[in-house]
Amino acid sequence: MKKTLLTSAIALASIASVTGSAQAAELTISCGAVGAELTLCQEGVKAWEEKTGHSVDVVSTPNSSTERLSLYQQILSANSSDIDVMQIDVVWPGLLANHLLDLREVLGEDAAAGHFDTIVTNNTIDGRLVAMPWFTDAGVLYYREDLLEKHGHDVPTTWQELTDIARDIKDAERAEGNDRMQGFVFQGRAYEGLTVNALEWVSSFGGGTVVDHDGEVTINNEKAAEALDLAASWIGDISPEGVLNYTEEEARGVFQGGNAVFMRNWPYAWSLAQSEDSDVRGNVGVTQLPAGGEDGQSAAGLGGWNLAVSRYSEHPELAADLVAFLAGEEEQKRRAIQSSYNPTIDSLYQDEEVLEAVPFFGTLYDTFTNAVARPSAPTGDAYGRVSNAFFSTSHDVLSGTKTGADAVADLEGELLRLKRRNW
Repeated sequence: MKKTLLTSAIALASIASVTGSAQAAELTISCGAVGAELTLCQEGVKAWEEKTGHSVDVVSTPNSSTERLSLYQQILSANSSDIDVMQIDVVWPGLLANHLLDLREVLGEDAAAGHFDTIVTNNTIDGRLVAMPWFTDAGVLYYREDLLEKHGHDVPTTWQELTDIARDIKDAERAEGNDRMQGFVFQGRAYEGLTVNALEWVSSFGGGTVVDHDGEVTINNEKAAEALDLAASWIGDISPEGVLNYTEEEARGVFQGGNAVFMRNWPYAWSLAQSEDSDVRGNVGVTQLPAGGEDGQSAAGLGGWNLAVSRYSEHPELAADLVAFLAGEEEQKRRAIQSSYNPTIDSLYQDEEVLEAVPFFGTLYDTFTNAVARPSAPTGDAYGRVSNAFFSTSHDVLSGTKTGADAVADLEGELLRLKRRNW
């Protein structure tokens, strides 16, 4: 039976998108774990079912990207057809390429026409388009417009300005009786999200990208250490101790509940912050992340997800058609307007309806097109271990068990050992 391995692997919950049909689904897709992302996928799948007459099962996977990757690797290494279409992170194409269909073989050479070239290039491994761009991401800074105006502050342009403003407003608000107010929330848990946050800090200070495009380890420098030390100073001051275990949703919960001045998150949080049940609706601004200092520059970590077809699918052409539909202009526009998911199709950033729904898609266009990539390309199969070493070391600094200087020196040694073995 088709789902034998899938069920035994992680006891996934299968969410059938088929309505009024008792027959087995022809396709299976993994395209979201929880919340709006899963709902949007289910809606898109339903539209494709109605258009084609075929049926699809949507299966939920772990919300943790690390756990989801492990699941995919287990299924694919067994040459299993359990999942036909997979939602894959922007840093996974190189890791999974050997198990994925070349979409150009099925959809034609122009399959990815109109999508951002940088993402198409990222998803093209050894000349094979192994994943279709679905939505892109870059880190942005959310801020409380009302609180900045109330306390007479402008939007910060450097991390030090953010630190000072966050502390001032937090202290003032607490003095007025809001004991839950925090200055700044972000993704501080030891996981892939911290890799992105720490990369943004380091890069904004001019400390490089951990490993450069040529595969050379560059993390051991004063600017990288300075960036991590500044971030560590936030804990227990402008950021709660609990931020050391925050992912995107924990940070959003605090900010959307009205209890933080600033938040680092992805664009998806915009539509939720403006929803009817949001405590900060109408009082939120979005801007680029701060620079490291006068000599630094804003650095937004590149995120985003793609859709890929397993080489072991029993219906590869049908699966590729589903991918083309979900990643097409109509679906990407719907997702942008409804839930502020960044399109990967350039023309949608000039679409009036999209810009009316998400104004900062226009003002931060350069941020989205020039985001800083994690070092997955130069480190290849070793990227998972590289990222783990980086976020673990960064977490040590945030936790106060290492200084920035000691951390980057130790990390350099660990990465050089990995380089000798794996890239």
